[in-house]
Amino acid sequence: MDRDGTLIVDKDYLHKPGEVEFFPGALAACSAAQKAGFLLVLVTNQSGVGRGYFTMADVEQVHDHIRFEAEKAGAEFSDIYTAPEAPDQPSRGRKPSPQFLFDARDKHGINLSNSYMVGDKLIDLECGWNAGVKESFLVRTGYGSKVEKSGQDLRGTKVFDSIKECVDHLIKK
Repeated sequence: MDRDGTLIVDKDYLHKPGEVEFFPGALAACSAAQKAGFLLVLVTNQSGVGRGYFTMADVEQVHDHIRFEAEKAGAEFSDIYTAPEAPDQPSRGRKPSPQFLFDARDKHGINLSNSYMVGDKLIDLECGWNAGVKESFLVRTGYGSKVEKSGQDLRGTKVFDSIKECVDHLIKK
């Protein structure tokens, strides 16, 4: 899943753990997904590093906080993959590149054709499509509502109000 706008409130160039704000029900949804047998992996673009606004150490502190809060809620992220480059810089994994999903597949033995990608931007959906996931889902949190109304080709993507609603749908499948 994507991080900013999907799991946590998107705050421009978030780099302080104290600024992390989880969407209501997001951590409980992660816990429910894990209990249902899903492996949780975060994939995030953090161009603030490449732009010189903050460091990878700042990003790691934010991720440590996210992991800590998730664990308190009964969820564990198997991995968090970060693309620190600015959009105009060469990048191995910056979404919509599927590279980090391939990395997670190789490291954890994930069957991508039986996996899902959840995000609030078209690049998140494209990341999943490019990796060959079973389905990419759009959440209306973050930029999702604007993306839904934008007229962009979403390929019939299912749209949910939140990560909680998305996970509820997946668990009922």
